[in-house]
Amino acid sequence: MSIGESMQKQAEEFRNRYNAVREQIGRVIVGHDDIVHGVLTGMFIGGHCLLEGVPGLGKTMLVRTLAETLDLKFNRVQFTPDLMPSDILGTNMINENAEGRRVFEFQRGPIFTQILLADEINRATPKTQSAMLETMQEGTVTVAGQRYELEKPFFVLATQNPIEQEGTYPLPEAQLDRFLFKLVVGYSGREELATIVDRTTKGINIRPEKVMDGTEIRTWQKLIRDVILAQHVQDYIVRLILATHPNGPYALPITNQYLRWGSSPRGAQTIALASKVRALLEGRYNVSFEDVRRSFLPAMRHRVILNFEAQAEGLDTDHVLLEILEKLPEKGEDAPVKAALAR
Repeated sequence: MSIGESMQKQAEEFRNRYNAVREQIGRVIVGHDDIVHGVLTGMFIGGHCLLEGVPGLGKTMLVRTLAETLDLKFNRVQFTPDLMPSDILGTNMINENAEGRRVFEFQRGPIFTQILLADEINRATPKTQSAMLETMQEGTVTVAGQRYELEKPFFVLATQNPIEQEGTYPLPEAQLDRFLFKLVVGYSGREELATIVDRTTKGINIRPEKVMDGTEIRTWQKLIRDVILAQHVQDYIVRLILATHPNGPYALPITNQYLRWGSSPRGAQTIALASKVRALLEGRYNVSFEDVRRSFLPAMRHRVILNFEAQAEGLDTDHVLLEILEKLPEKGEDAPVKAALAR
């Protein structure tokens, strides 16, 4: 078997296994296909997802269903204003050993899991939110100078309510940037809502089957990183990120007019990895421009900050980002010149 045939076979196998997980989630969750895809993409990449939507749209149910579909450890933390960092990470407690001596023992918190549901994360204080920064970035927990490794794979799925802002604390930019995607959960349509009512008011209890474990997930995570990202497609991703930087060399008019801050390099990393997932799902082992475009919005909407003028006009980040995506050409004219100068 040639290398090309082997890659094609792996891509096909990944698509089948991905669809197996998605099918089990679909037995419980009605609709929200883009949200389910975003969450699964985050899982296979090894990142975290932030789900935003009004109460009752199934955000918590989606995360619980995913946990039931995967053979992974699962914990849920309900974030409240009185939640302390030690309630999440754990703390050292004084215990008595067999010899009767009192010793400190570390009692692990709910963060020591593989799937963590951080429910209504914006209700906790910044002090508690910051306790998760190291965990989300490095997969470790440091308490009293002792560092603990979390079991892999590990990812955080957080939810927040955009309409009740009293008693909430907006997530700091440093923490927002650690989320792979921000997924906006919308209302269900007429047929979807009818199906939800049928399923939930007639005593029907559907339970998903476990179809994948942590070892297999880590195998797919490695495969995704092996997908080919051609130089001209990578340059398109880079220019998309630079186009969000106000007054930068690649800034578009709408960028300078409405954005105060642009994306960090994590935005480029996220788009590249998410595009590789989409390529595999299309049966390809190389990333296309269309893969990049379809990954752009959820990867970027929480990584740019609007200025006062945009807020005064009632614009949101999606509006600005979609125009950047529309106006920026796929091929950069000066890329070959810079490559030649670099050599």
